[in-house]
Amino acid sequence: MTCPLLYRFRVIDRIPEPPTTATARGTLVHAVLERLFDRPAGERTPAAALDMLVPEWERLAEADAGLAELFSDDSERARFVAEAAAALDGYFTLEDPRRLEPAQREWYVEAELDSGLRLRGYIDRLDMTKAGDIRIVDYKTGRVPREAYEASALFQMKFYALVIWRLQGVIPRMLQLMYLSDGEVLRYSPDEADLRATQRKVEALWQAIERARVSGDWRPRPSRLCDWCRHKALCPEFGGTLPPLPASAAAVAAHGSAASAAAVSGG
Repeated sequence: MTCPLLYRFRVIDRIPEPPTTATARGTLVHAVLERLFDRPAGERTPAAALDMLVPEWERLAEADAGLAELFSDDSERARFVAEAAAALDGYFTLEDPRRLEPAQREWYVEAELDSGLRLRGYIDRLDMTKAGDIRIVDYKTGRVPREAYEASALFQMKFYALVIWRLQGVIPRMLQLMYLSDGEVLRYSPDEADLRATQRKVEALWQAIERARVSGDWRPRPSRLCDWCRHKALCPEFGGTLPPLPASAAAVAAHGSAASAAAVSGG
């Protein structure tokens, strides 16, 4: 939705995108909050979360060399850990994890629509009441979106709600985006009309992707977000030269597409 050419770079070309401090901070905070719920309820305190930060970072950096190379000295790493700690402080102003027992954490979900389109993604947290009411929770370490961009932020959550509905036949009662650094929560209660509209939008997006895949035409869509794009050097909008399509994608563009397994991921 943001930019067809960016989709091509990421999904078709699969051009690596090294982590940034912002994405690394999100990864670290998510990891701490996921593992915090491994502890007994009474131990899920702000102090315990802070104690987990450095060990979790070391575990993540050991598994990903890109993360390990982000910082040139200890002072940079210390500043990064302090920013992650501030996000965790924000989390504890929003809820008390000692009173929660999530049904799922970092839960991989996948469902197939009648059209054959597969939807899949990872849900940060799923809470469920004894009555069976479902709440989908997503942690954000970025800034709260302005009102004009709330719908875009909620699309990811409606996507997850659609997957749950198709998977379990139950419409989630609440979608909750937790903006930890700002200490704010964006909540939304979807209904069947919302999720049917989301399904139509997802299927229309997939049709657009299929058309671009067959034609080989992945047009850039310039916006303010271009300032944060990692691929500006390759984008014609900024004087770049497109790399050739990978051989498999080029063959599709030249000869048309046969019926293929189709999947869309929530992110």
